Amino acid sequence: MQPVDLLVHARWVLPIEPAGAVLPGYGIAVDGGRIVAISPSASLREVYAPTTEVTCGSHALLPGFVNAHNHAAMSLLQGAPLRGSVQQWLRESIWPLENRWVSAEFVRVGTQLAIGQMLRAGITTFADMYLFPEEVARLASELRLRIAVGLPVAEARTAWAENADEYLDKGAALWDAHRSDPWASLYFAPHAPYSVSDSTLGRLRRIADQLDAPIAMHLHETTAEVRESLAAHGVRPLARLAQLGLLRPGFSAIHLNDLDATDLDLCARSGLAAVHCPQSNLRHGSGVSPIAELLSRGVNVALGTDGPASCGTPDVLGEARLAALLAAGLSGQPDRLDAHAALRMATLGGALALGLDAQTGSLVAGKSADFIAVDLSQMIGAGTHRLAEALLQDATRADVSDVWVAGRRVVFDQELQIMDLAELHERARQWIARLGLGAAA
Repeated sequence: MQPVDLLVHARWVLPIEPAGAVLPGYGIAVDGGRIVAISPSASLREVYAPTTEVTCGSHALLPGFVNAHNHAAMSLLQGAPLRGSVQQWLRESIWPLENRWVSAEFVRVGTQLAIGQMLRAGITTFADMYLFPEEVARLASELRLRIAVGLPVAEARTAWAENADEYLDKGAALWDAHRSDPWASLYFAPHAPYSVSDSTLGRLRRIADQLDAPIAMHLHETTAEVRESLAAHGVRPLARLAQLGLLRPGFSAIHLNDLDATDLDLCARSGLAAVHCPQSNLRHGSGVSPIAELLSRGVNVALGTDGPASCGTPDVLGEARLAALLAAGLSGQPDRLDAHAALRMATLGGALALGLDAQTGSLVAGKSADFIAVDLSQMIGAGTHRLAEALLQDATRADVSDVWVAGRRVVFDQELQIMDLAELHERARQWIARLGLGAAA
């Protein structure tokens, strides 16, 4: 018998790879934080001698969800009033609060709160985009969680940097500091094309080329953004970035709501990844990304929640459901985005967008043991032939019972194991009271 750290058995395993596979009566063998085998449970018991063995009799095991876009620290800003367009909301509600209050402590507390929320929703990997990225990278290492940490790039002064040169210099220094970090992977994160000049974007391209660094930014989020780019630069934002040499594999375009045929073709030719944030887009009235058209052109599409101030409690499974409903409603075709494709966007699609697909996003031997158990005992329609549909249509974040990251059980029977949730909520309440946004939920 081969010793291993862990065997987990379930009624079903949905590995995401190969596409459409549903494996009844299977389990996962884990050793050293990695998946050793995925086989029928009876076979695993014949081969492996585990230190710990877990049986989830009415559950499905699937990869942990990947939140490909978030502003985690904004969990402390969930009470900020939502008014007008996204730009009005930022100018009148968010940026004044951030200019006054954002600090390293704010980012640390807000990010911890969001991490707790995400883990309990089955999100095992996320991409963050916010100030004080060093705090987020530090949390990744302390908590042993996989976080893609965005390095801010802007022209405007903030509490983190004075000008574009300082943003880029600090970002490059952090890149060097975390080059070998097993938990924090870094990327450069300008807010949007309208917030950075051509000269800054040119310097960013040169730095990204030297470091082979990914880039992500909000892009084509609103019709107004596209219109203003045409007025200021004579081209649409995607075309401007293409002219500057920024569109390529490793670039993630967040939102992509206002796209014409030329934009769609440019997305496909460039090899970029699209990050769809349906709930945030709808809440702000920003539009709907044509993800079915992007997918049909071979573009990898991931899912993001956007910041908690826009979406509330982060829920990638909910975003996947909404993405499928929007695709069906807009096209008049109920299967325009089927359940397996939507769940792939929520897992492997996100891992591919973040450059972490060798580590996570699907249940494959050799990958990190990042997986979740979803309780389907109350879903009478769940079965092998419609498991993906049951997960997408009927399950909610509350049905995620257990979560493993690199083989470590971080949520057990819906209870967070790696942070004191009561203490965390109390610290968050103190911050929210200081901000004047009311009591924490």
